[in-house]
Amino acid sequence: MRLTLLITALSAAALFACDNNSSATKPAASVTAATAPPANADPAVPADPTNIVNIAGNSKDHTTLVAALKAADYIGSVSNAGPMTVFAPTNAAFDKLPKGTVEGLVKPEKQEDLRNILKYHVAVSTYQTKDLKDGQVLAMANGAKVTFHVKDGKVSVNDANIVASIPASNGIVHVVDGVLLPPPPK
Repeated sequence: MRLTLLITALSAAALFACDNNSSATKPAASVTAATAPPANADPAVPADPTNIVNIAGNSKDHTTLVAALKAADYIGSVSNAGPMTVFAPTNAAFDKLPKGTVEGLVKPEKQEDLRNILKYHVAVSTYQTKDLKDGQVLAMANGAKVTFHVKDGKVSVNDANIVASIPASNGIVHVVDGVLLPPPPK
């Protein structure tokens, strides 16, 4: 549940910062396009099944991110019109963090820390992998920067590999195998 909250928060943060420069790429087999939300769904979640929030919310691999988005109260932000690029860590990516990290971040007193981390997973505009260059630096929604690496056609952001890309109505979701941790404040 708490991992789901972190995933939700990261997705929302990613949706918070976007631009429209994307083209469709193929989704991962384990990540499917979202379906319409149930009638009793959260009113902050858009009915559009191709919105970033619904894509993450309907992925069994992103329950932790969705939980994080909820804990950070970012569902509405990630649902906005965009465009944005969200780097969405999988549940397995969150599992790589030290034990207790996710549970600690979803506590109400840690909401600002969680929001900072989630915003570090969102870029304003839509960035397709084909447009990302080795060594390219990009400012994220929290103001910190990430660096892209391209080797043998595979793209990574900081130390996280982009394992799938899913076009959304309000941007693009890049599924990543690691959680992006912002640099400490100066």
